Amino acid sequence: MKTKIISMVVCLLVAFLMMVPCSQISAEEPIVIGAPLSLAYLYGWDAERGMTLAIEEINAQGGVKVGGVKRPFRAEVIDTRDLEPGVPVSEALLAVEKLILDKKADFIVGGPVRSEAALAAMSLLSKYKKISILTTGVLTPAYHAAVAKEYDKFKYCFRIHGEAGNLVGEMFANFKELRDAYGFNNLFIIAQDVSHARGAAEVMKKVAGSQKWNVTGLEIYPTGASDFSMGLLKAKRTQSQIINIWMDMPESAILLKQWYEMKLPALPFGSTLAAAEQPGFWKATEGKGEYTLCNVVNAGNAPSEATPWTMKFYDAYTKRWNVEPEGLGTSSSYMAVYVLRDAIERAGTLNSDQVVNELEKTDLESVYGRLRFDPKNHQVIPANDPKEGAVGSILQWQAGKRVVVYPKSIAKGSIKLPPWMNK
Repeated sequence: MKTKIISMVVCLLVAFLMMVPCSQISAEEPIVIGAPLSLAYLYGWDAERGMTLAIEEINAQGGVKVGGVKRPFRAEVIDTRDLEPGVPVSEALLAVEKLILDKKADFIVGGPVRSEAALAAMSLLSKYKKISILTTGVLTPAYHAAVAKEYDKFKYCFRIHGEAGNLVGEMFANFKELRDAYGFNNLFIIAQDVSHARGAAEVMKKVAGSQKWNVTGLEIYPTGASDFSMGLLKAKRTQSQIINIWMDMPESAILLKQWYEMKLPALPFGSTLAAAEQPGFWKATEGKGEYTLCNVVNAGNAPSEATPWTMKFYDAYTKRWNVEPEGLGTSSSYMAVYVLRDAIERAGTLNSDQVVNELEKTDLESVYGRLRFDPKNHQVIPANDPKEGAVGSILQWQAGKRVVVYPKSIAKGSIKLPPWMNK
């Protein structure tokens, strides 16, 4: 009799579960964030760490409310290798498609990191109607221009960090201050042989000419180059006073060491300069990175007080990973997860089209200021005041520390010249 009763209970339970809609059974399944990242490089691993920290915090708070039910986030990370020399764009595309088809990613956050790969992935995202929030690398203005030109096709593509056009404006704001203070007028440009850097270097050259700067040279180096002495000698020979650098490869640390050892009387000013963004740069260059400036794109990637959230994030990241936030992709990857949670909860669904509508309405305080997207091109709206938009950060290495010098609204110091330039 006892066995029969147990069997009846089991049968009733099975029958009940078969009657319950699948959506209720799977209500607490995780929301999968697919992250295609080039993990061997700064702009890959810092993005993964920022994203992971945000996911851990949100899940500790109970997760994401979708249709009255709390669901956790889960990250699925695949190495695209797209920042590595010689790796074809097709490999990054395969990673994105695998995340969508095999890992069942609900959303894509992070990369691909290389501009060429991200541009190529746009059609793939459109095909599968998958929302993507770029958080690292990909500085080319062509990305948000494509969204604006073919909105219906590319409306699933967003970028939550700054881009090359805005970075150029920030650089020239600083160049003007140096011209006013010291009479600088000669600009030498060094760029890596990749799409965003080549394009940005040409824009810099064009803008410099329009603002009556004398561009003394433009040198392009292949990814992985390890000797920059010839370019530096040209900069010296042409009496250049600023060397503008666009490089996301780690070998850029060698460039700065050579600059220091040559005592070149030109201030190294990186628009993209991955090696100098990292907290370990001082040790890696044995202090020869002193006076180097670089743009880390968004506040929070170097210490400042842009918003009440900035140092809270900075300290949490440092505690979690035992290293300070490291560069482009750190604070933006962290914030992308929070922005996604906000949009999903307002939409009450994971439906891509409905979440797109809510992402376009985003208006949040963040680690790097007020976060809003341009509804026409899905580029984050920049500003010099964190109360108005997403603020950048330009830092200078001073006495072993990363000191934010721009924008003035969040600056912790001012630009200093090396002693051999003060003679």
